[in-house]
Amino acid sequence: MDIHIKACGQEQAHTLLSIGKETFYDTFAAQNTEKNMNDYLAQAYTIERMEAELAEDDSFFYCMFVDGVLAGYLKVNIGDSQSEPMGEDALEIERIYIRKAFHRQGLGRRLLTYALDLAGRWDKSEVWLGVWEKNEPALVFYKRLGFRRIGEHSFYMGEDEQTDYLMAKTLKEET
Repeated sequence: MDIHIKACGQEQAHTLLSIGKETFYDTFAAQNTEKNMNDYLAQAYTIERMEAELAEDDSFFYCMFVDGVLAGYLKVNIGDSQSEPMGEDALEIERIYIRKAFHRQGLGRRLLTYALDLAGRWDKSEVWLGVWEKNEPALVFYKRLGFRRIGEHSFYMGEDEQTDYLMAKTLKEET
């Protein structure tokens, strides 16, 4: 299996949008009403929003190719682009999206490791992310990799208020 991760930009906006919708739906549709899912997808996954995210100075997208096929992507944020104010020493992993056909191959772990490497290169002391409280496999995965729960925030799936746990991993102690 030949795996490459590279920065992606505006030219991939439509493809990233498609993968985002596909993976979000595959992951969460069974646990939410069709109306809430459709309302959320219509609001959160628009080409205008994707292009704006790709244009953010402190947001970075990385495409993962497996044997030449786009299998998924990673989105990380620093500075003011973080979805919660975690400070200049933090890096947020906002998305790790792997297409269903590529699940169970360790690719999510590869993208997470890539994000941790970025944080180290950018001299960040902490990496954090949000995960739905009912996404038990993800919670177990992140705990196993050294993330701890540091808080929570509300996430709206259509009209349904849900809770995301905020989890963080310290990379180095601040001096």
